[in-house]
Amino acid sequence: MGYANVNLLLLQIRNPGDPMQQQEIECFASAMGVDATQIKSWDLLGGRPGRQFIDRHDAVLIGGSGDYSVTRYSGWLDASMDLLRDLVSDNKPTFASCWGFQAMALAHQGKVCTDLSRAEIGTHQLHLTEQGLEDPLFKSLGHRFRAQMGHEDCVDKLPESAVLLASSDIVENQAYRMGNHSIWCTQFHPELKRKELLVRVLQYPTYIENIAGMPAERFADLLEDAPETERLLAKFLDLVLR
Repeated sequence: MGYANVNLLLLQIRNPGDPMQQQEIECFASAMGVDATQIKSWDLLGGRPGRQFIDRHDAVLIGGSGDYSVTRYSGWLDASMDLLRDLVSDNKPTFASCWGFQAMALAHQGKVCTDLSRAEIGTHQLHLTEQGLEDPLFKSLGHRFRAQMGHEDCVDKLPESAVLLASSDIVENQAYRMGNHSIWCTQFHPELKRKELLVRVLQYPTYIENIAGMPAERFADLLEDAPETERLLAKFLDLVLR
């Protein structure tokens, strides 16, 4: 199904001049089957967008961040937490990955911690929960699937209203839905293919060494394609807009 007239809003957390700012837009566009010009970005470091601005968009996307963690408080974070609570109360179609996954949990009284012993980077195997196997978006993934990852922070406690959809052997909370709302959140990156993940993490070479314990050159050889999750965002668009 084509969506040439769809307008999407991507909430970002990136410093000025971050080369991944545009790459993130292009990755989301490719994964959703839309043109990059259909995605408007808004950087939360400068404050939150207003409700009228959000209402002009059909769905909201929340991406990752190479430089910011929800476990380290900054003044701009308060407004961002308020915004995420508004997205849920308004039932705004939303897909949040990585930083967005953690921030959405924190905004709704979940708990997030930095834990290098459970950090994951690269292509990992995940499995669906019983609820995930019944979820209208996630059930198409099959019981076990691959996904691209890059995180040090983990959601230790989900919001009370969240429904756990997927886990890995290392981290239990890998994907959830906010109740019956059209809001899905993933610790993994369905917007990234193997090559795009490599481009992203090579911006932070010490990240690879600290988590994977190997040089970047060897890390690249261990990445795999993750075709199941590569289709997830396009299915999200179909589900919320059909």
